[in-house]
Amino acid sequence: MNNSFINRKDRIIASAIEIINEAGLASLTTKTLAMKENMSESLLYRYFGGIDEVLVEVVDTYTKFDKAMIATIEAKPISHFDKALELFRTLATYYAGYKEMAAIVLNYEELLHNVNTRETIAQCIEMRTSFFQKEIQAAIDEKEIYDSFTAEELTCMFFGTMERDLLCRRIHNENRSHDQVATSILDKLEVMLRRKDNM
Repeated sequence: MNNSFINRKDRIIASAIEIINEAGLASLTTKTLAMKENMSESLLYRYFGGIDEVLVEVVDTYTKFDKAMIATIEAKPISHFDKALELFRTLATYYAGYKEMAAIVLNYEELLHNVNTRETIAQCIEMRTSFFQKEIQAAIDEKEIYDSFTAEELTCMFFGTMERDLLCRRIHNENRSHDQVATSILDKLEVMLRRKDNM
């Protein structure tokens, strides 16, 4: 397979992500994708067997850096709470730098209902939330943070806050980037949760 074929496939995936971001998951069809790529639908089928194959590649693109991201954070010589916060800072930077990817977060429900993407997107969500919850539980156990909330409650709060910010950003067209908002929220939560006797 030559490089131009691979590069064209990558461009098609990037265009698919842009369509999802601009018009929603339901708007991603072979017709809209071919139009965006300025090619015929029949040529599109030379690269992908159909829109489901494109969607699988979109989800794979979305999730491919997760294992490396979590492995990198786990290897850092920092506290459990700092590892949990680092996950959010890394995700915030990712969504700020590639804002179209945030549309995938807002389409989790539909992707979980699609037989072709269900398993991959579920694994991604589970990997992120279980890592965060494990680190938060360890932070509570080692008295790095107050135990006012359970690890499960804090996981719901943090991930819910991230999704809400991404959604509000689409509604209000915020001037601040997602990582600026996330950093502001994380700083406040850190002050509230971190035990003063463990600093």
